[in-house]
Amino acid sequence: MTMHLYCQSPVTQPWFFPAVLLVLAMMTACTSTARHGQEAMHAAPHRHGPGPEPVPLQATPALDLSAVSDLERVIPELADKRVVLVGEIHNRFDHHQIQLEIIRGLHAIHPQLVIGMEAFQQPFQGVLDAYIDGRLSEQELLRDTEYYQRWRYDFRHYAPILRYARENRLPVIALNVPQELTRKVGRVGLSGLTDEERERLPAEIDRSDAAYEARLREVHQQHSGNSQHSFDHFIEVQLLWDEGMAEQAADYLREHPDTVMVVLAGGGHLAYGSGIPRRLERRLPANIAVILNGWDGSLTPDLADYLLLPEKRSLPEAGKFGALLDDSAGVLTVDSCLPDSPCKAAGIRHGDQFISINSEPIANMADLRLVTWDKQPGETVTLVIRRKHWWLQPRELSLDIVLY
Repeated sequence: MTMHLYCQSPVTQPWFFPAVLLVLAMMTACTSTARHGQEAMHAAPHRHGPGPEPVPLQATPALDLSAVSDLERVIPELADKRVVLVGEIHNRFDHHQIQLEIIRGLHAIHPQLVIGMEAFQQPFQGVLDAYIDGRLSEQELLRDTEYYQRWRYDFRHYAPILRYARENRLPVIALNVPQELTRKVGRVGLSGLTDEERERLPAEIDRSDAAYEARLREVHQQHSGNSQHSFDHFIEVQLLWDEGMAEQAADYLREHPDTVMVVLAGGGHLAYGSGIPRRLERRLPANIAVILNGWDGSLTPDLADYLLLPEKRSLPEAGKFGALLDDSAGVLTVDSCLPDSPCKAAGIRHGDQFISINSEPIANMADLRLVTWDKQPGETVTLVIRRKHWWLQPRELSLDIVLY
């Protein structure tokens, strides 16, 4: 496999993302870069006495800097792929911007494009369909998919992608398995599921990939120690995720043979092809490409087909109350206000309970995020709180808060 590496360039390309393409020739024969190094070594003065052994040039990875291109030219290279899997770090705005540009480029080639998303769970496919058809608003989409209970990442990362899909009537497929299933497997393993729960599992779960298991064991040991029992449950959850998403994508593609799919998922589910990609191919042989946005580990030729190294970009600041909140008791309660915050300026106190914002009921953090995700600094909202007094009945106060 040849892996293509994209990194930042000072030259602005026609697309939003300035980039150059470097073909990564790793663990292969010397490129011109290595040969130049060899000539320099031959020209060096003779070393007297013992010294370090020279690096074996034939074993030295090198970048072929002559293979420079820009991100725009990648899209034609993907034109013959049935599935393009694009990785993400979930809270990296630049990763989602790149995903959208790839979707736009492929949509211009394949009008019957579909988008598969890890961010939505399979039981809510009907909600996504209704949103794409224009029957639900964004707010209803978030509420009815329980987005902020199940995925939690700032929806502004994904909103432009979903808006593009809606405007162009591109189906969006909920790939992820329900969290009720993964959480229970994490506690009791696959063997602890009921017969009814087993019916919701992927038809096949393959644990034969030793390299996949070894990488997961390393991750598990970094966070949870060496317990074999907990690792068995950990890998079963990962397998359930990867097999479940692969099965969902393969089933859709099999039922819609004229479509091309772009899959948006965390990079860990795509790297080395051993998560979703090969499990999808096992179900439905297809010409696929794997694109990663950034990677913290070692670079090897089997990591991906393309590796993008975008400049980090952040979402604009969202409007905030400046309050430390707690919903552990089943109500959203103020712990404290930050100094110089709207919370402090409004006279909100420790123990005050959030009741509603702009007439929308607020019972927990998910409700708060659902109501405020698109609010900006300087925007005014009406907050109703309940204040308790030990000597009086609780009373409700309505406050106009200017977010900061």
